[in-house]
Amino acid sequence: MSLTFITNDQLYKQAIEPVANATSFVWIGTADIKDLHVHYIGTIQSFLSVLDSLAKKKVAIRLLHAKEPGVNFRKSFDRYPLLWKNMERQLCPRVHFKHIIVDGKFAYTGSANLTGAGLGIKSANTRNFESGFITTDPKIVNAIMNQFDEVWMGKYCKNCKRREFCNDPIL
Repeated sequence: MSLTFITNDQLYKQAIEPVANATSFVWIGTADIKDLHVHYIGTIQSFLSVLDSLAKKKVAIRLLHAKEPGVNFRKSFDRYPLLWKNMERQLCPRVHFKHIIVDGKFAYTGSANLTGAGLGIKSANTRNFESGFITTDPKIVNAIMNQFDEVWMGKYCKNCKRREFCNDPIL
């Protein structure tokens, strides 16, 4: 069990790289999402290629985000038809947390969105100043999963006062 504070370029290595090793599921929560690029199989690829390879291995993927992704993300997403069918996606305009949960055993929570400037391989001179925690502590991982799952399952939708901004209400 561990809890580690990480910052800036540590986020990429310690929060993003573990996703490729998922065997059961990956849940990602983020306010903003862009076509994040990562080192993968000896090249630089869209993070969606990592998710696509997981989908091929029958790893369940959930993506919860606050707004529709930009054009570049959508163009990349179009290249991965397996993700269209196998990655569950939901929008909630109130999501501002940033979580990555892998197999219910590892979690990241912090300030970085799923973007190149937040979690990607951008250089130290162009990336955002971000921080967060990674953990394998079961109690903390479970607490992060519970927050994600409450939003995913629509716990707050019925009484949400921002429903008018929600293009696709969960409930």
